[in-house]
Amino acid sequence: MKNYEELNIAQEVSETDPFTRERYKQFYCHFPDYVQTVIDIGCNTGRGGEILKELNPNLKVVGLDCVASRLAKISPNIYVSTICSYSSNIESPDYSFDVVVAGEFIEHIYPDEVLRTLQEFYRILKPNGRLLLTTPNPNYLRLKLTGGSVLGGAHVSQHYSTDLKQQLESVGFVNVEITGSGKVTRILGEKFPILSFYGSYLAIATKEENR
Repeated sequence: MKNYEELNIAQEVSETDPFTRERYKQFYCHFPDYVQTVIDIGCNTGRGGEILKELNPNLKVVGLDCVASRLAKISPNIYVSTICSYSSNIESPDYSFDVVVAGEFIEHIYPDEVLRTLQEFYRILKPNGRLLLTTPNPNYLRLKLTGGSVLGGAHVSQHYSTDLKQQLESVGFVNVEITGSGKVTRILGEKFPILSFYGSYLAIATKEENR
C-alpha cells in the first residue's frame, strides 16, 4: 500500500514554500464570479486557504490533506472543515464545490492513481465548476539544460501539459487551458507563449454545465 503520509512529511519545505502566496493569488484570479464553495486539495498547514480567505472572506473553503499532523496546525478561522484522506477517495458528496484548487499537488500522486484523482475532482465539482491545478513542468528549460527532473522525493509522477490536458478531457472536463505559473510569472506574467520558460504551469478546466 502506498504511504503518502510518509512521503509528504519528508518534504518539509512544502510547509514554508515562499511562492504559496503568489500561487493562490493566481488561482483566485481565475475564480468564476459566482464562486462560494472551494476545496483546497493538499492544503498542508492552510497557508493557501488563508490567502483565499483574505481575498474573499465570504468563501466557504474546505481543506483536504492526508497528513493529520499538518491539518492539526491549521487555524480554525481558515476552513469551514478539513478532510484527512487521499484524493482518490474524497469524502464529499457529488456536486459539492464551485472550485477545486490543487497547488503543486498532482505530482505527489502515483501514476496509477492520477486518473482516479482527476475523476474525483470532476465528481465533487458542481456543474460549470472549475478545476485549477499547478504542477512542475517537465519541459522546463532549466531542467533540460541541467539534466534535472521533476521526479524525486515526494514527487512520484510528472505531467507533460499535453498529456494532462488529454487526461482532463477524457474525464469530461471542457475548455481546458494551460498557462504559465511559478516564479517566472513575476517577470513574464502567465501568458508568455513558450511554456518551457516556466518551471510550473497552471491547468484550468471546467465541468460541463449539464453534467
